[in-house]
Amino acid sequence: MNALQDRLALVTGASSGIGEAIARALTEAGCRVVLAARRRDRLEALAAALPGSRVALLDVRDPAAVAAAVDGLELDLVVANAGLAYGTEPVQQSSPEEFAEVLDTNVKGVLNVARATLPGMIERGRGDFVTIGSVAGRQVYPGGTVYCASKHAVRAIYEGLRLDCVGSGVRFTTVDPGMVETDFSLVRFRGDADRAKAVYAGVDALTPADVADAVRYAVSRPPHVNVGEIVLWASAQASTTSLTRRAD
Repeated sequence: MNALQDRLALVTGASSGIGEAIARALTEAGCRVVLAARRRDRLEALAAALPGSRVALLDVRDPAAVAAAVDGLELDLVVANAGLAYGTEPVQQSSPEEFAEVLDTNVKGVLNVARATLPGMIERGRGDFVTIGSVAGRQVYPGGTVYCASKHAVRAIYEGLRLDCVGSGVRFTTVDPGMVETDFSLVRFRGDADRAKAVYAGVDALTPADVADAVRYAVSRPPHVNVGEIVLWASAQASTTSLTRRAD
């Protein structure tokens, strides 16, 4: 029996990268997926390729928008994936507007999604809530203070939700990847494609599909099994600051 067949899943940040890969993997596994993000054109194109999916245009920083998007949905699975980073400057040289957006998206966004979706799953006595964290939530690195702080907070949210909802029938999982080749670095470097490309030079980085595979594995376990934490590294990456590159 397919554990994911006909489950209704919400994936935030579904318009590209890891979120898109998760939406595809869950659809292939039999889920009906609600695709949530800010870019309508990307969402509609993805929805056209994923049978049974639907679009929810929203910004996770807006709690009212999140609540409205899930109103009336009997969700079985939630993947809080939306997130971003800007720059590698130290805090004293950073833009307050940019680090506010990072914290509002990466931290408040997860809280807004949890607040809107958990009551229904708890009432029904079942469900999976997955956070997409990062190894940056376990180790810090120079120039990553704000992003690392946000991902440490995501890990704390995951741990806190497990305690707050113990016995509810809802399972909690955090999937924490290292280097994944996506548009993450392009956003981080504010559209500088050459600088973003250099991040992955000479490295077989993780792919979005690798992260999606981990999510799919965790949420398809039997009901009595809760895969709590999955940490994924590229084989060439030993820590957030230790990376071996090929001499291409």
